[in-house]
Order: sequence, then C-alpha cells, then structure tokens
Amino acid sequence: MLEIVTVGALTAFLTAVGNGAAGEMGKQVLVSTGALVRRTLGRETPLPANPAGMDVLARELHARLVRDQQQNGEWAQLLGSVPEPALLLRPAGLPPATRNFTDRQRVLKHLTREAVRPAAGRPRVALLYGPPGIGTTAVGLYWGAGRLARYPDGQVYVDLRDAAVESGPGPSAVLLRVLLKMGVERDRIPPTEAGREELYRRLTAGRRALVVIDHASSVAQVRHLIPATPEVFLLVIASGPAFALEAERIAVPRLKDRDAVKLLRKVAGPEKVALAKPQLPALLGHCAGNAFALKVAAMRLLTAEPSLPDAADGALGRSPVHGMAQATCRGLGSETARLCRLTAVGGWPAFDAELAGAAAGVDPEEAHRMLAEAADTQLVEALHEGCYRFRPEIRRLLADAAGPEHGIAECAAAVSRALGCLLNRALHAAHAALPRSWRVEPAPAEGTPYRDEAAGMAALRAEAANVIRAVSVAQEYGHVDVALRLARALWPLQLKSGYWDEVLPALQLAARFADEHDPDSRTAAALHFQLGHCLGELRRWEEADHETPLAVAGERAAGHLRGEASSVELQGLQMLSRWRYGTAYERFVEAEHLYRRISSGQDGAEDLPRALALAERHQGRALRGLERLEESRGHLERALDFFVEQGEAYNQGRVLTDLAETLHDAGDEAAALARIAEAERLLVPEGATPHLEYLARLRQRCEAGE
Repeated sequence: MLEIVTVGALTAFLTAVGNGAAGEMGKQVLVSTGALVRRTLGRETPLPANPAGMDVLARELHARLVRDQQQNGEWAQLLGSVPEPALLLRPAGLPPATRNFTDRQRVLKHLTREAVRPAAGRPRVALLYGPPGIGTTAVGLYWGAGRLARYPDGQVYVDLRDAAVESGPGPSAVLLRVLLKMGVERDRIPPTEAGREELYRRLTAGRRALVVIDHASSVAQVRHLIPATPEVFLLVIASGPAFALEAERIAVPRLKDRDAVKLLRKVAGPEKVALAKPQLPALLGHCAGNAFALKVAAMRLLTAEPSLPDAADGALGRSPVHGMAQATCRGLGSETARLCRLTAVGGWPAFDAELAGAAAGVDPEEAHRMLAEAADTQLVEALHEGCYRFRPEIRRLLADAAGPEHGIAECAAAVSRALGCLLNRALHAAHAALPRSWRVEPAPAEGTPYRDEAAGMAALRAEAANVIRAVSVAQEYGHVDVALRLARALWPLQLKSGYWDEVLPALQLAARFADEHDPDSRTAAALHFQLGHCLGELRRWEEADHETPLAVAGERAAGHLRGEASSVELQGLQMLSRWRYGTAYERFVEAEHLYRRISSGQDGAEDLPRALALAERHQGRALRGLERLEESRGHLERALDFFVEQGEAYNQGRVLTDLAETLHDAGDEAAALARIAEAERLLVPEGATPHLEYLARLRQRCEAGE
C-alpha cells in the first residue's frame, strides 16, 4: 500500500517551492506546483504568503490525500522527483594578508579563544572593530590566513564597502553576496530573504568554515549569518565603533610606538627610518598608532617626501588618516590632487582612467598616469583591470576639500562630466546586451560600441555599481533626464542577470523622480514597469501590486499600446506565480487584445508576431492551472509552431516543457515523454543545465505514471 505523504513533508516542500530558486526553472516549479494544488483541492488556492499559511495548506492537502490514493501518488511522485540538491561549499577564500603585519598579538589570541572555545550552544561570532585605518581588516585577514587547517570547508570573504548606496547593502542583499561567494550560482539562489537564509544554513550545517564580513555597519546586515552549527565562525569587521551584535567584541587598539617603528621599518626599510630618526617622535605622535597613517608616512620616507603633516592643516586634528592623506595630496602634483578631489565628489564605488579623466576634464591617458601616481602614495587603491577606489574616509576628506579648493561650480561640472561618461557607457552596454529590445535606448553616436551581447552584458555588470550610484548622484544634482535614462539602462541587468537586489534602490528612486518631474510619460511608465518587475522577481508582491498598475495607467495615458500590453502581460505573469490562474488568464487575454490593436507602422508592429506567440504560451500555462487542458494544449502548440518557424531553439524547449506538463496532467504520458525528448534534444546544445535537470525530473514523474 502506498504510504501517505505526511504533513511535514508537504509543508517542507511547499515552503521550499515558495522560497525556491530564482530564475526560470524556479518559477516553473512554482507554477506547476500550484496547478497540482488546484487539481487536488478542486479550487483555486493562492500561494500562501507566510509559513503559517504554508502549514494550513499542507494540512488541507493531507486531508485530501488520505482519502484519495491516486492524488497521493501524484504528490509522492512530485516530492520524490525533486531530490535534495548536492550542497557543495566552494568559497573563493580570503584575500591575501599584508606582508607588513605587525604585533596585534593580544587581538589575535582573543580571536583564537572565541574560535576554539567549547560551543556549548553559543554561536561562535566575533566583532572586530576600531577607527578607520587602524587595521581591522588586516587583523582579520592575517588571522584567517593562519587557520586554513581549522576550516577545511573553506573561508568566505565579503566586503560591503563597494555598495552603490552609502548605507551599504541590506540584509537580503548581504545574504545574496555570501551565497555567491560560497559558489552558488545566481539563478539557484532564492529570491526571498527567508529562502536565502535557509539555503545559507543548509550550506553551513555540519561544516567547518570561516565567514568574514568586512566593513559591516549594522546588526541587520549580519544577523541572519549568525551560525547555527558549532564549527562555523562568523567574523564581522567594522571600520568604526562597535554595534549591538551578539558577539565577542574585540577592539583593535592603536599600535604602540615600538610596534609603529617596526611597521615603518618593514615598509620603508631600516635605513630610511634611521635617517628620519630626529622626526620620529613627532611622526609617531601624528600617526597615533594608526596602521594606515604609518604606512603612508613610510611611503613618503621612501620617496624622500616630508613625512610630517603640516600643523596648519585643518585635517590634522580630525584623524591621523586625514592628516596623512592631506599631506599626501600636497606632495602630489597639483593636477593629480585635483583629479582625485573631483573624482571623489561623485562617490563612485570604483573608477577607471576614463571616468576619473571625465570628472577632471583631462585625457584618459593622462588620468591613467595620475591615478598610478596616486596609487603609489596610497591615496587611491588599485583594484583590477585598470580600476581604482578610495578608502571611505579618504573619499570623504577629498570630497569635502574639493569645494573650497576648486569652487562649487567646478565640482558640479565634474559631476556632470562623470555622469555623461557613465551614461554613454551604460547606453552602449545596454543596447549591446539587448540589441532588439525597445526598453533600452539605441546606442549613442559617440563612444565605443561593444562587439556583441555577451560583451555588452559583461560591461554592464562591471559598471553596475557605478550606474546605480549615478542615479542618486544625478537626482541630487538635478539632472532629471540623466537619472531616468541611467535607470532605464539597468533593464538588461534585471532581465538577463537577475541583479534585482542591486538595481532596486535605483529604480525606487528613479520612479519617484519621474513622478515628480515627468508624470504620465512613457519614461515614468517604463520605470514603474521595471520596478514592478524587480519587486515581483523578489516576491515582494504587495509592493509589486502597487507598481504594475501605475505602469499600465502610465502607458495608457501616453497612448503607448505596446507598453500597455507589456505591462498587463507582466501583471499576468505575476498572478501566474501566485497561483491566481483565473486572473492571470484574464490579463493574458487582455494583453493579446491590446497587441492586436497595434496596426502597421505603429510602435511595436515589427515585433507583433513574436508578442502574440508569447501571449499564446502564457495563456496556455494559465489554462493548465485552470485544468482546461485541451485549450491549454491548443495555445501551446500554436506558440510552438511560431518558434519552430523562427528557429528559436531555446523558446521551443520552453514551450515543449509546458506541453509535456499539460499532457502529463491529462494522463497522456507517452505524448509527454515524446515532448520531453524533443526539448532535451534542443536544449543540450544550448547548455541549459537547470532546464535539463527539470526535464529529467519531469521524465521520472511521467514514467512513474505510465
């Protein structure tokens, strides 16, 4: 006799599906599960919004399965065909520690005590903190470098200071970064915060690993990372005061004078330090045991620059870092210092010679030379592929100094030039990434185009943080058009790369900005569409339900049929993901009617056949959820005919998968298996691994039903 599927198994499965992996296959599992829920209960049941709702639904389903052996068998097949994924922890490891590490023995011993103490039910967590430049990061990396054997499952390092927003990423975005660093592919990471935390805990359960979060600024960012397994050690590093995290708080103190001298000798060499012996007492006093200030002073000793800051310098009294940075600026050429100050005004997460040159109004080649000079003095940090960044406290110092040094008008002009540079690059990249999409602008006449879609996407991903930052900078400086165009250029990132957490703040700001300055326009409607799409992908349904009607109304007010139809279609897709199949079908039918009103010569006429084919597919999927299986099959076969004619292998595979599921629901397992075989043949050359895995599980269910 077939064993009845338990309430616990159903609850766990439904919760996993509700929080499940992002990407197309995650949504396919979600929609298909909803169809089976409807078929089991005999009525439409919207996707529960919380764990309590999932438990209630599981109990309702269980009550039916106890009485219906056939339905119990279907659920048993579904649950059995979704094996526990292999959870492989593949972290990239920690960045290299500094060669010039000095002392800190008490701090290192304190860290070790927390790492090796008996767990006794208490998570192993340490908060390492200290003023900017004191060496908190250096301590964490040095300690971790000597603990490879203790953490054989890996070391995970996430630095939060490269965020596009001043406050840093939120809790869900931090979880995303950690999972990516653990080796999880982006399209396998759940879109919800709860789902991400659950995956993090499964990945770390029973493991021996070190997780380091650098430049954290709040409890909220790291609360969900507190380990539940005794051999995982969470090390949180804060550049500033401690915050109220339940952790072993370990302050990194200033270096004692004898250790400060050791550091100077390691960096500058004993001979240079000996020559500067008369200055040492004053120098040590100015540096106040700050590791960064001492390193800058040592570099100045190497180049025979005056190593003492000017006592008349107003920055000297603020902090050792500020004093030494100001002294470094004076030691650089005036044009190099000007470039650094004007670049700092924008607060860019990273910058190359082209962007810095645009800010300063100098040739990129000259900017490259200047940045290399600034990097030699530690005023900027070299990253990779010609990119640089400022330490946060140095960027603030330089930005504050830019106004008095160069005037407000020149600072504003520098920001305007930098925004123009970023907009040009973003528009080129977005157009290359989606060359046939009407949601991105044509490539500008000026600038360098990218060779293909892959190059465009790679460039847009590399520039994402700066473009996101540029939206708020453009808003702050009153560049309305630039802010809105930059936000629209983010569309390929959210459509093709799943950068929903990253682009969300910029889209929220841009949509508000558009409503204030350009309401009832196609631009405002498009931004509400992007924002609604992003919120839906993150399964923040209430917020999405606010945005998508604004997109529909805005496109309608602007007389843009294609945009209105697309926005209505988005509403349907979001209803489909929430198991509201009747409403979804109505929206898809409405979208089709709107598309059919587009006449020859109107915007969107050239793409109309493809839009109608997609509408057929979406209606077929919704009809399957309504158990109108014969109608579903008809719509899907018409959509398939179009994609066969167009030679679009991947879209053929998608529709064939939908058809196979519809045929399986109808009990025609032989036909379903034939469609699965066709889809596999088309998708293997496409390298669509998640889709092929899904088809393999669907095949198991069909074979079990034969």
